[in-house]
Amino acid sequence: MNMNLVEIDKNNIWHPFTQMKTADNPLVITKGKDALLYDDKGDTYIDAVSSWWVNVHGHSNPYIAKKIYQQLQTLEHVIFAGFTHQPAIELSERLLHYLPHQDKIFFSDNGSTAVEVALKMSIQFFYNQGKEKNTIIALDDAYHGDTFGAMSAGGDSHFNDPFKNHLFKIKRIPTPVVGREKECIKKLKKIIKNNKVCSFIFEPLIQGAGGMIMYDEKILDELIAICKKNNILCIADEVMTGFYRTGKIFASNYLKNKPDITCLSKGLTGGTLPLSITTCNDKIYNAFLSNDKMKTFFHGHSFTGNPVGCSAALASLDLFEKKETQKNIQRIIKHHTKFYNKIKNHSTIENIRMKGTILALDFKTQNDTSYFNSIRDRLYSFFLDRKVILRPLGNVVYIMPPYCITKKQLYKVYSVIEEALNTFGNRSK
Repeated sequence: MNMNLVEIDKNNIWHPFTQMKTADNPLVITKGKDALLYDDKGDTYIDAVSSWWVNVHGHSNPYIAKKIYQQLQTLEHVIFAGFTHQPAIELSERLLHYLPHQDKIFFSDNGSTAVEVALKMSIQFFYNQGKEKNTIIALDDAYHGDTFGAMSAGGDSHFNDPFKNHLFKIKRIPTPVVGREKECIKKLKKIIKNNKVCSFIFEPLIQGAGGMIMYDEKILDELIAICKKNNILCIADEVMTGFYRTGKIFASNYLKNKPDITCLSKGLTGGTLPLSITTCNDKIYNAFLSNDKMKTFFHGHSFTGNPVGCSAALASLDLFEKKETQKNIQRIIKHHTKFYNKIKNHSTIENIRMKGTILALDFKTQNDTSYFNSIRDRLYSFFLDRKVILRPLGNVVYIMPPYCITKKQLYKVYSVIEEALNTFGNRSK
């Protein structure tokens, strides 16, 4: 039976970010509970990366499942052009409470699409006013998704090599890590001086797929202030950083200067259903209000504002508002800090950093830090053999667990990473 499932998978399915010719057979997962996943052989794995950063409350959460079930019995979907429903209305009201600098919510289905919406909003905002401002500024090493607009706004990645001639032009500035702040500001000002810039997009404080690159809120505040002074819209891609990953509900909460547009997805529904949101302020929204229908924002998809997804997101917010969840988040931060201090001087570590519930470190190798570092596959297999799911970004290993992970499970993850540091460090000598 097990082999049949794997063979059927190999015959029929094309997996993401996977070289299918050389990839190992996929694990057949039969169920999940809290921070654990179970395969068809009876083995149990700790999901230390929240299944691609989405599963914030743990697998098969009964409260979210109950709310989804109740919604399915009432209304599974309705066209969102010309219609509305209570779950979407309630979700918009509750989210805007946490985003007081935002006024309107636009629904879509995934992080890439949320970014596409944001970029289109920023370009059309000026177009509707008859202003020729269409240059977008982004950070080096950024990752905003895999659709064409999101790829364009991303860093100069080998992922996008086949499509380079089809992406629209983006002006990039250095990621403002320690030591590059002045260079970053200088280049931003130069681009603004020589181009008609409409927007600046960034992953606030942490660049996820780029290698868990972290930078300080003070420099981001300064960059946003420069943009606002020059009438440039600021877009915060909080698809990964949102919902307490950085310790606060949104990374933008660390900032004095707030973004004009925010992109949300991943943890939005607690990791249960695809849903994303792009928020904006009234300044942007009002530029689309007109008797001229050509100033309409012509964007949407069939499942926009899906009631079941909205109900899952409402349930997720309910859980975030519980004291137990907040205690769990603080508990993870406390234990991460202890582990950080324990291993920070390890000879196999090139760089270690943490922010909130995210801890990341670079394994020291003979090659540069890169997504394509050859140590990646060996590390991945090493962790998986020890029943821990950690998906390295090249030589960058990170922990981003569900908030319900137990202390025992968390320390198992730490011990496996420490074992890898000792094992691979010895091999390099």
